[in-house]
Amino acid sequence: MARRLRPAGLDFVRTAPVRLVFVREAAAAPDMIFRSLAEDLTGWPEWFPGVSSVRPAGDGRAVRLRGGVRFEESVIAAEAPEVYAYRVDVTNMPGARAWVEEWRLSPAGTGSRVQMTFALDGTAPFRLVWTLARPGVGRSFRDAVGKLDRRLAQGPRRRSVTHDDPRSDAG
Repeated sequence: MARRLRPAGLDFVRTAPVRLVFVREAAAAPDMIFRSLAEDLTGWPEWFPGVSSVRPAGDGRAVRLRGGVRFEESVIAAEAPEVYAYRVDVTNMPGARAWVEEWRLSPAGTGSRVQMTFALDGTAPFRLVWTLARPGVGRSFRDAVGKLDRRLAQGPRRRSVTHDDPRSDAG
């Protein structure tokens, strides 16, 4: 059952009862990573394994995770190329009361320092589960940033069109 969460702003990232902060360096520049986060929403499943879909919805995003968890989110900060943050407004995850995720990007050598903060509040069991999940969530974040970095290093994706492709207007 979907439930509406308490609205939280960017300040919640510093004051939340549960804060999971993860950092990884990437070879890609902050502006490239920012574009992937804020503009290429449908590309998220290609680099963040737990995500099955992200699509624009109103002033925010609709997100589905593998396993059936759903979120309706509002973007609360999009300051290119330094910060991208969103608040979960509605979710079917039991026990959640308030939720903000913040991505901070800064130059690091010729690449970027990527920091993601999960700021959470919920019932005691919800907070305990997230505290215990910290190592797995951290691994997932680091793997996702690595996969995004490799994807960005490959450059723009091009779809090859052949004469046998019914979507092609050629031949």
